Amino acid sequence: MIIPILIGVASVILIFLVIVELLPNEFRVTRSAAIAASQAVVFAQINDFHKWEAWSPWAKLDPAARNSFEGAPAGVGAIFTWSGNKKIGEGRMTITDSHPSDLVRLNLEFIRPFPGKSVTEFTFKPNANNQTVMTWTMTGKHSFIAKAFCLFMNMDKMVGGDFEKGLAQIKIISEAAAK
Repeated sequence: MIIPILIGVASVILIFLVIVELLPNEFRVTRSAAIAASQAVVFAQINDFHKWEAWSPWAKLDPAARNSFEGAPAGVGAIFTWSGNKKIGEGRMTITDSHPSDLVRLNLEFIRPFPGKSVTEFTFKPNANNQTVMTWTMTGKHSFIAKAFCLFMNMDKMVGGDFEKGLAQIKIISEAAAK
């Protein structure tokens, strides 16, 4: 009687492990917004970590978080570290590429609640309506544990809404600065 139960449990575990292993190893989350401001104005909000508190959706989740700035004041070499409550965890961002009015790329390292690394890019393109289309993209690789977690919650649903909130705030700030 116990042997069939053990075989059944082992089969369920094996099927779960195979399903997790077959999930994609990489993820990508992208959101865009059209902003009635020049590329330079929008770029300035991203290229300087000191300006992020005004628009970052995560800054509002823990106003008591410990933040620090290192390296360059803005652009390549600028570093932002944070440590906060369980909603924002702990991590570090480093700007690795900065091309005025065009691109900001950064390495994003999470320390807790789960260690992880990803690359985040912000691009700025003009459109036909004299607006700047800003695109916010995060890419990374999943560990086996992260892939198992993503069976129940995918990255796009986890952070896509936060990207949309952040873009909405950047839009408000940039459009006010452009006037």
